[in-house]
Amino acid sequence: MAEEETREVAEAFLREPRRYTSHQVAEMAGVPVYRARRFWRALGFANVADDAVEFTESDVVALKTLLGMVSAGIYDEEHVLQIARSLGRAATRLAESQAEIGAEALDQAGVPLAERPRAWRRRAERVVPDLARLLVYSWQRQLAAAAGRLAVQDMSTVRLAVGFADLVGFTRLSRQITETELATLVDRFEGRSADVVTSNGGRVVKTLGDSLLFVADKAHTAAEIGLLLLETHARDKGMPELRVGLAAGPVIWRMGDVFGTTVNLASRLTALARPDTILADPELAEELDGDRAFALRCVDRLSVRGLGELAPFTVSRAGALS
Repeated sequence: MAEEETREVAEAFLREPRRYTSHQVAEMAGVPVYRARRFWRALGFANVADDAVEFTESDVVALKTLLGMVSAGIYDEEHVLQIARSLGRAATRLAESQAEIGAEALDQAGVPLAERPRAWRRRAERVVPDLARLLVYSWQRQLAAAAGRLAVQDMSTVRLAVGFADLVGFTRLSRQITETELATLVDRFEGRSADVVTSNGGRVVKTLGDSLLFVADKAHTAAEIGLLLLETHARDKGMPELRVGLAAGPVIWRMGDVFGTTVNLASRLTALARPDTILADPELAEELDGDRAFALRCVDRLSVRGLGELAPFTVSRAGALS
C-alpha cells in the first residue's frame, strides 16, 4: 500500500483531518512540548518530527483532558501517566486484534490488494462508531466491577486464589503445524478459556498464547475453574493436553496485572503438574479441605524453583481421584 493510501486509510479511522504539529498542540494545551510528549509516549505514541503535521483536534482535547485531571487535583501527574500507560497498552492490543480481524475479513471476501485501501476506508465509516460505543460500554462495566471490589478492600492485603493453565508441548506443536492452524488453535484456547473463567466467577488477568493467568476470590471457585478448563479443552481432539497450577495467598495488583510469591508459586506448580492434572499449593488445598466437591491427594515433596520445597496436592472431582 503506497504511503499516500496508508495515510488516507489512517485518516478514515481517525475520522478527522490532521492539521497540527506537536508544538501547536502543546501550545494550545498550555504546556511545553516536552511535557506533552511525556503523555503521548505514555499513551503508546512515538515522538514525531517538530514540523510534522500529525495531530487532530482530538489530540488537543485528549492532552487537555489528561492535564485537567492533574490541575483539578483528581490525580497527581505520575498517576495520570500510569493511567495513560494502561490505556495505551490496552488500546494497542485491542486495535491490533481488530485490524487483524478486518484484514482476515477482506481476505475471506476475496478483495484484491489494489482495492484494499478503498475497502478499508468503507470499513472505517461503518465500524468505528459501533466499536467506539462498545468500547466505552465494556470499559465502563469493567470499571464499575473493579471499583466495587476495591472500594471495600485494603490494597496492601489483597488475598486471592491464583491459577495458571498451560498447554503441554505447545512449542513442539507450533513447529509441526502451519501458522494459520496455530493462530486458530490459540484463538480457540483463549476464547474457550476466557468463557470458562468469567462464566464461573473468576477473572482473566492475561493470556500468553499457550497459557492463561486467572484469579478468583475463593479457592472453591479457582478449583472449579481449573477442572472445567481441563474438561472443556479435553473435548477438543485437536487441542493439546492442559495442566493447571493453583495457589492461594496475598497478591499485589498493579496496572491490571498481579504479582508476588503467590503468583510465582502458581506458575511454578503449573510447570511441575502432569498433563491433564491440577497441582495446588498446601494453602489452597487447606481451604478446600472438607469441600465435598473435590478430592485432594498429597504428592511427594517437590523442589519449586526459587521457593524451596513443598508438598502440593492434586485436585480432582470427588470420586475421581487420579
